[in-house]
Amino acid sequence: MSTTQSERLRELLEPLVHERSLDLEEIEVTPAGKRRVLRVVVDSDDGVELDACAELSRAISEVLDAKEPLGDAPYVLEVTSPGAERPLTELRHYHRATGRLIKLQLHEGEELVARITAVDDDGLDLEIPGVKGRKPKARRVAFDEIAKARVELEFNRKSPKDTEEEGA
Repeated sequence: MSTTQSERLRELLEPLVHERSLDLEEIEVTPAGKRRVLRVVVDSDDGVELDACAELSRAISEVLDAKEPLGDAPYVLEVTSPGAERPLTELRHYHRATGRLIKLQLHEGEELVARITAVDDDGLDLEIPGVKGRKPKARRVAFDEIAKARVELEFNRKSPKDTEEEGA
């Protein structure tokens, strides 16, 4: 997708997304046969419910049909959330992932799997799980040390409420 088209779409869609208290994470246009697929990825601090995606999809469709920023060629619109194992690329992503397990690849080549305990403008406070019954270790990682980061999917993750009840 050309930068001009990307910028035009972002300018057109961002107000619709923000009206619904969502963040516009990504816009992607890919060819699919004679059609194109316009994928709009949105998120919020509380996650995105299916109903919110459906309602936003209707609003985006109306605007796209009226303004035709993609021309008159047919397109398929997908409005979605980033997914469970999303990459973390913005400060707000790290804030939203506080308490979650993440996988980090550092510029020096080291890989870590750790839980985010705190986030500030400079970096992350992490809890690295202990191995073979050992206690977890605390570690500070600055954002400029991070090459890649993404949320790890946890099937048996304890909610903050469960943790509070155990301590009571």
